[in-house]
Amino acid sequence: MTVNDDSFTNWKTREEIAESMIPLIGKLHRERDVTVLLHSRSLVNKSVVSILKTHRFARQIAGAELSVTETMPFLKALTALDLGPSQIDLGMLATMHKADERGLSVEQFTAEAVAGATGADKIERREPRDVVLYGFGRIGRLVARLLIEKAGSGNGLRLRAIVVRGGGAQDIVKRASLLRRDSIHGQFQGTITVDEDSSTIVANGNEIKVIYADDPSHVDYTEYGIRDAILIDNTGKWRDREGLSTHLRPGIEKVVLTAPGKGDVPNIVHGVNHDTIKPDEQILSCASCTTNAIVPPLKAMDDEYGVLRGHVETVHSFTNDQNLLDNYHKSERRGRSAPLNMVITETGAASAVAKALPDLKAKISGSSIRVPVPDVSIAILNLQLARETTREEVHDYLREVSLTSPLKRQIDFTTAPDAVSSDFIGSRHASIVDAGALKVDGDNAILYLWYDNEFGYSCQVVRVVQHVSGVEYPTYPATAV
Repeated sequence: MTVNDDSFTNWKTREEIAESMIPLIGKLHRERDVTVLLHSRSLVNKSVVSILKTHRFARQIAGAELSVTETMPFLKALTALDLGPSQIDLGMLATMHKADERGLSVEQFTAEAVAGATGADKIERREPRDVVLYGFGRIGRLVARLLIEKAGSGNGLRLRAIVVRGGGAQDIVKRASLLRRDSIHGQFQGTITVDEDSSTIVANGNEIKVIYADDPSHVDYTEYGIRDAILIDNTGKWRDREGLSTHLRPGIEKVVLTAPGKGDVPNIVHGVNHDTIKPDEQILSCASCTTNAIVPPLKAMDDEYGVLRGHVETVHSFTNDQNLLDNYHKSERRGRSAPLNMVITETGAASAVAKALPDLKAKISGSSIRVPVPDVSIAILNLQLARETTREEVHDYLREVSLTSPLKRQIDFTTAPDAVSSDFIGSRHASIVDAGALKVDGDNAILYLWYDNEFGYSCQVVRVVQHVSGVEYPTYPATAV
């Protein structure tokens, strides 16, 4: 047998194991509301090849691929436990078990590592929480995809309605088509049907009412059987407390804005300050995509090194508020053709840092350039630190933060030497540290942070909604058993 034959046989064996993992992962998700992760990446509803590629990601962690032969025993051990709603990371289980010197079996170690999700300690499954989308643009449709994806267990969040302005003929059909196919993010994973008579979109069995209204005050959500819902405003039309309060109609309990809030509206970056949300707070903002990209790594750097001052320059993909061709625009430069030009513009991300990180004393300035790509941006974070360090130290620190810290869902890390923007379409992290571009000179550090300003931001929005709705389940194992 040749080396190539050996490699092929090994691949087929791993394919077979990955294939056998799918029903176990699905059953844990459907029956127990358990999301199986691999180094913070969900394995739920993933194909055989996707599962194998996710295992291969471990090369960035230990320099070697994590094999399904290593993680499968831990998955089998999980199926034998009385688990409650939770997120369980197979990659962390395998890594920590390998480092553990007590000689515990896989079954013993797994039971100990996830003890908080079993028996009397486990969280009880909650009734679904109603969610309403106000607006159905780029962010609205991606949030809809995520909510539908996460409804697989029948618990958690349930998208009940979408509110849009009245359109012309076949309005609902066209909106469903935009949900079904996306030029950047690809096909919707599942099936979508439309009932025009009842103004309903059915996506993977989820019945979503399409409500036509020109103003929030025109809607009584209880007429549609909606109760205590969280409304996500992705129009950006109202940004202060007075304007957003108009959404607090019958059936709506809380309002979440997918744009920077003004005045006393809390700006929340999940992973950084989501635990400051007061239980009785009815109105909050998820800040901007750029704020979500820079605040987690900024916090990480301040925690370890201290930050005295900084500047962020964002090279941002163009958006719908720019013109396709030169035309009138209330902003001078944004009226120039978006797909043909680099456009200097402003960003509120730097000033928004103070709301998300009030303890940060450093002054952070910022500016932005819109460039002719449709998605994925990069933030260049130039920091003066409170102490000198080395590139190797910062590199290893940020890699560890991306793997084991409370910010691991927000910060990703790539060592790919040829990484470019399109590689990060569909990333679920708020930002991705480009290790190859990192620069450190004494007390100066320059971080290059990729971010999918559409999908990664939408994931952050859903995390905030999960938190305020009480369906943000704990992750196991902790960094130490």
